[in-house]
Amino acid sequence: MAEIEVGLGKSGRRAYGFDDIAIVPSRRTRDPEDVDIQWEIDAFTLDLPVMGAAMDGVISPATAIEMGRLGGIGVLNLEGLWTRYEDPSDVLQEIANLPPGEATNRMQEIYQEPIKPELIPQRIAEINASGVISCASVTPGNTELMTPQILSSELDLLVIQGTVVTAEHVSKTKDPLNLKSFVRELPIPVIVGGCASYEAALHLMRTGAAGILVGVGPGHACTTRGVLGIGVPQATAIADARAARIRHLDETGVYVHVIADGGMATGGDIAKAIVCGADAVMIGSPLAAAHEAPGQGFHWGMATFHPTLPRGARVQTQQRGTLEEILLGPASQNDGRMNLFGALKNSMATCGYQTLKEFQKAEIMVAPALQTEGKYLQKQQGIGMG
Repeated sequence: MAEIEVGLGKSGRRAYGFDDIAIVPSRRTRDPEDVDIQWEIDAFTLDLPVMGAAMDGVISPATAIEMGRLGGIGVLNLEGLWTRYEDPSDVLQEIANLPPGEATNRMQEIYQEPIKPELIPQRIAEINASGVISCASVTPGNTELMTPQILSSELDLLVIQGTVVTAEHVSKTKDPLNLKSFVRELPIPVIVGGCASYEAALHLMRTGAAGILVGVGPGHACTTRGVLGIGVPQATAIADARAARIRHLDETGVYVHVIADGGMATGGDIAKAIVCGADAVMIGSPLAAAHEAPGQGFHWGMATFHPTLPRGARVQTQQRGTLEEILLGPASQNDGRMNLFGALKNSMATCGYQTLKEFQKAEIMVAPALQTEGKYLQKQQGIGMG
């Protein structure tokens, strides 16, 4: 791809987000009922290609169970409120009631409560008891420390997650987690991320991970792009990871799943993520709008409460419906934020594709007018796409 000169001696590629592109319909259409959106990762088959993000305002043991019942996976944050407090209900209520100007400072105090190791297997056991897939998230720095509790609790799927996770971390002060040896020796499948480039994605795939998370800073609650100045718009980041997956598959014969993490608010965004190359998506803010969400209409990222450099905000979202209505409908609103996977099915059917892997082959084009063309009245009235 041609680079654009930023200044003498410094140039860069042009990158695109979901709002910059459009999916092009093909010569064929299908009935939505004939579309298959099942997702298979490792030994697990899921009806929906979705993971609920490991945010305390989004996923509790109860909502993880409901996500599993509906066909997806809920990822519980093992370094969040659910492992710091025996019953975090009062803390969640306090966070929801905080004035905007006080939220970050008070949350930094709330999250100073130490993680209680005995709560880790207790929370995982709650999910396992329901019969759904249990999945939980840890940061690289705490992974080895928590491994005994994770393994003793018979977790099904582990996510090692950070703002940016690489296969090669260099430190002068401590021995970093060796992702390659850890992932290959762990008896359960691992998903690692985030990343946002071809090289980083390829190196994470070479660790033996079952899947990688793609996304640095696109989340609605994330401020990493402003605080650190880093990130890649999601459409380009996913497409680059897709290219890395093709190379890794050619080299090893092993297919590593690309999971788009963040930046998706509507069914159309999810469809574009799949077309760009994602096998599944990880979403937070759309699920925070569910009546069952523990954040009560608020959500915040895993770095919001960092003790010295918070990189997130507690944001409020309109509570729109039940978790089932948001994922599977029926929708009572016309802005694409409900019945997300009914929308994905309809997008695939309209373009003539039957499976997710087929849909990844759909044509896209750069379409900056997509959000505004013919939408003047909606914009003027603040409805629909306005």
